[in-house]
Amino acid sequence: MYRFQITAHTQVGESIAIVGNIPEFGEWDVTKCLELRTSGDRYPLWWVETDIDLSPFLDPANDQRIEYKYVRLYPDEGVEWETQGSNRWLPLDPQPGSFTITVEDGQFGRVQPWPFGYWDAPRTPLPKAKDGLKIVVIGSSVAEGYNAWLFKGWVWRLEQALNAKYGHQVVNVSQLGTNITTTMERFSRVVPPEKPDIVIISLSLGNEGLAYCPPHERPAVQRRFETGLQELVKMTQDLGAMPMLGAVYPHGDYTPDHNWFLQDTHQRMRSWGIPLLNWLAALNNGQGRWKPGISFEPPHPNTEGHRLMYEAIDLSLFNVTQAELAQKKKGLQPAKDEIILYSDEKGFQIVSERHQRSLRVINTSEHPYTLTPSWTELQQPLQTTGVLKPGIYLSKTVAQSIPQSFWVRDDGSIETTLNILPSVDLEYSPAFEFFSPKISEILFYDGHLGILKQGDFLVRVINESDHEYSIQPMWKEVCHAFKQMPSGVYVDVVEPDTPFRTMMIGQDGLESRVKVPPKSAVCFEYQCKLSDISRVAILPLGDRCAIRMVLHKMEYDGPAYPFDLTRTTNLSDVADIIESGFWDMWNPAFLDYNDEAGRIYHTKWTGLSFAHEVEETDDPINDMSPVYERMRTRYEARSARFWYTINHCDEVLFIRTGFATRSQVIDLADKLAEKCQGKPFRIMIISAQSSDEFAGLPNVLHYSMYFNPDQMYEDLGYWMHCTNVMRSILDSVGISSKNLFWCPPKIPKSSI
Repeated sequence: MYRFQITAHTQVGESIAIVGNIPEFGEWDVTKCLELRTSGDRYPLWWVETDIDLSPFLDPANDQRIEYKYVRLYPDEGVEWETQGSNRWLPLDPQPGSFTITVEDGQFGRVQPWPFGYWDAPRTPLPKAKDGLKIVVIGSSVAEGYNAWLFKGWVWRLEQALNAKYGHQVVNVSQLGTNITTTMERFSRVVPPEKPDIVIISLSLGNEGLAYCPPHERPAVQRRFETGLQELVKMTQDLGAMPMLGAVYPHGDYTPDHNWFLQDTHQRMRSWGIPLLNWLAALNNGQGRWKPGISFEPPHPNTEGHRLMYEAIDLSLFNVTQAELAQKKKGLQPAKDEIILYSDEKGFQIVSERHQRSLRVINTSEHPYTLTPSWTELQQPLQTTGVLKPGIYLSKTVAQSIPQSFWVRDDGSIETTLNILPSVDLEYSPAFEFFSPKISEILFYDGHLGILKQGDFLVRVINESDHEYSIQPMWKEVCHAFKQMPSGVYVDVVEPDTPFRTMMIGQDGLESRVKVPPKSAVCFEYQCKLSDISRVAILPLGDRCAIRMVLHKMEYDGPAYPFDLTRTTNLSDVADIIESGFWDMWNPAFLDYNDEAGRIYHTKWTGLSFAHEVEETDDPINDMSPVYERMRTRYEARSARFWYTINHCDEVLFIRTGFATRSQVIDLADKLAEKCQGKPFRIMIISAQSSDEFAGLPNVLHYSMYFNPDQMYEDLGYWMHCTNVMRSILDSVGISSKNLFWCPPKIPKSSI
């Protein structure tokens, strides 16, 4: 019995049928075709079951094969044949008795060069000879044989060859759709019960999502895949079995960019010292895709592709006896080799396990130790033994005052200074291991910066580069990565009071700026809900861009607000603009461009002007419309942020530079009070005038000084001096990176 299936989208009254060169298919007479059926719950799948007499085609004198095509039948008796070209065909296999062969023909109109079908009966592995080995294959659909005829894929072919040649038994426990994470989860259930001598691990970057994930996520996919493979290798070795790896392979939707990751992972797998079934060159068209004619669909090879995979395998890898295998496994899994690199009489030791590349720092004394790059007695044995790989190592212990990481130079010495407390036993392992799905969930990785979720309330941020990373909400990919963490306030476990070591995470992701030093890792642990702290927003009110400039140097700046990069010489104008909701601020009816000054002046609020809106490609003399449209877009967004900030922060600090009168400040305060609707706020005036002018005004702070933005542009030293003064002022009023409110660059639509 055969069951033919195909996916076809049809209109009411249309149907699908088979026409072919056998009587069961009408012998190419469409009036005698074999019609398929569908159902409401299975459409657009169409199917039909039929018996086929194979005997004429099994006659050696008959050089024909069963061929057919699908046709679409219209209500008006019209017929649409599949695409002209090769016919579909059916391999000649003996009748499977009471079993049914399901023929999966893919999509209507897309004729595959090789058919795909399978029995509805389970397969029994070939028996193992007395001196043969038991080999377990664990992988995904390609290892399962998917899209090869009767699932006789590369594993089936390997099974036949190894059983005939060496008496080995091959047990295939692969599963459709599995990836690194699911394979690690099911490994202990399906592999150990088989008591294997060899385990072949065959997974793909395709099932990790490489083909379709955004470009910035590709390094994370690659890192998760590679660390997972190494974990599966270790799990195999822990069973006492010998691991082998199936190489990565192409995908029908890969691009040359994907091919780079494919080749990079392939080369790294070759360097691990694990036997590799190397079939990439046999399958890859040079750009990451399958060679022509060897794939059934983007993720899977067809029967021919599986044949090429089998033929690329070096069968001599399996030409081993039980005794020889035991020796090979010894070489692949060395016994634990503990090396004491340094020890003194006071209870301080540095120990390494060579095969794990880990480092233990043991201090049983009552005194702290400082491990420095200049500690020659320690650094020399590190270099001589080569126990450490270049890169970053992370602590398995997360606790206050415990150094979370150190950096290893190319020569194997430690570059980082570590302060080791008394009575500790610390273990450090390569950061690569922490990317394993068993340990962490990778939220972000770009090849330098890694963000790992460990449990529900701990996140590690790893910086493998030689420069500081400043992570902030305007970095969209990173901001959104943190949406997978519970909302709340997270602080650096080791240095909670260091600036920019407080991480605020809301429902839309990261809401604060965080800094991670070069070649280091920082652990952030959940401290409290966002509502448990009072977050203060800083909103500049002009008169020039001085405040924006110093906040930028402090890295307290976020996306721009309406008065940033403008000139507002009259504080009364600022109060009116806020009271009016900013609407006329960018109204073309009130904008006048002065070519000589290179500025746009406002005719309604005469103290307002713009110097940064006309760009080099504009022609403001003849056509200001592009400038007006750009201003509308910019200032609508900036004003939306202004109101969003007032509505969502816990307290506001409005900062104004430049001369002001008492009556102007009182007027401004009254209008801000109306807009803040009971929310606490303060007004900070920074101007070169006497503070007596504002004495006794509630919630008004005055600092008698002047920040000159023109001088800041010309003199970096002066700019930094003003920045340090501003930092001291903010510290004095209780505002720091630990409680600063950060407005998102793009306001959520629900808040507009």
